[in-house]
Amino acid sequence: MLHRRKAADRLKTLVIERDALKHNISVVKERAGEAVIYGVLTGDGQGAGLVELARALRAEGIGRFAVSEVAEAAALRKAGFVEEEILMLRCTTDREELEGLLDLNVVCTVGSVDTGLALNAVAEARSTVAEAHIQIDTGMGFGGFLTEEPEKILSVYRGLPNVAVSGLCTQLHTLKPKGKDLEGQLADFTRAVEAIQAAGFETGIVHAAGSYALLHCAQARLDGVRAGSALLGRCRRRRGDDLRRVGSGEVGIEETRWLPKGHSVGGDHPVLMKRPTRVGVLPVGYQNGFGLERPRTDGLLAAFRRWLAKRRLTVRINGQKARVIGGVGAIETIVDITDLKCAAGDKAVFDIDPIFAKGFVREYR
Repeated sequence: MLHRRKAADRLKTLVIERDALKHNISVVKERAGEAVIYGVLTGDGQGAGLVELARALRAEGIGRFAVSEVAEAAALRKAGFVEEEILMLRCTTDREELEGLLDLNVVCTVGSVDTGLALNAVAEARSTVAEAHIQIDTGMGFGGFLTEEPEKILSVYRGLPNVAVSGLCTQLHTLKPKGKDLEGQLADFTRAVEAIQAAGFETGIVHAAGSYALLHCAQARLDGVRAGSALLGRCRRRRGDDLRRVGSGEVGIEETRWLPKGHSVGGDHPVLMKRPTRVGVLPVGYQNGFGLERPRTDGLLAAFRRWLAKRRLTVRINGQKARVIGGVGAIETIVDITDLKCAAGDKAVFDIDPIFAKGFVREYR
């Protein structure tokens, strides 16, 4: 027998738990110590909402933000973040983007001679001085001056009169690659910083730590830190980091039905029912971000544990645990509700990383 839920219950809701978010912000502040904190708001605030997350951070005393798009900076200024410092994390030579960043009073990033010259030219044409941080490449390769080319770094100070350097930054590997480990990267960065200081120039805020290094590498915290995924408890975790996962999904059960013994369930990895089974169909799948996690590359054992966790994926219905069977589908997922008291339209609640959530209405609670 088939039971369908009411149309009014079809809303998918992404819940951002305020208490958990506030707790994580307090953990970040404690770990940062005296270092200034940049709240990283890329990816629509890690999926928690650019403006909403910025407001939550400001309420807890964090007023520096980092973005990766001009539109993100514009949205913050429009929302009333007028005095707060906004740092553009990536370099650009695009004149239109640079014009927009200067219009919005954003701190730019210079990671090469070309990006420095482009920023200086735009600032000179406007008879102004652009504030910028210098990016140094210690092994990530996404951008920045190489540590073994100090003269190119110093050329920003000596040859770009319309660029005022207010900080130095780098990105660190969170895992040991084939080459330098975290300490080696920091040593390279420190040498570059010392070369600038030895030449008689101010370094401003020196920052290297993202979420992982902030939580697990005290020597990387320096003058400033950048916290993004840690705010939602979605960074690479270790026991005892005291973070809480932020982000849960809510959907109503689409329908309930009985399937006979031997009936197959699922698409990519179908399973056969070993007994008559009552199932609930949920209108959510991997296209909505259900069951997806941020990539981790920390060994075979950890990969096996994640695979095992997916096989044991569950949701909660009326406070009861329901196991996903047949794997997560593209747009629908099936759960075993044989022994549960529930009906079509009842809410299923599940963990979901906000950055992957699609098709949901976001709600702070």
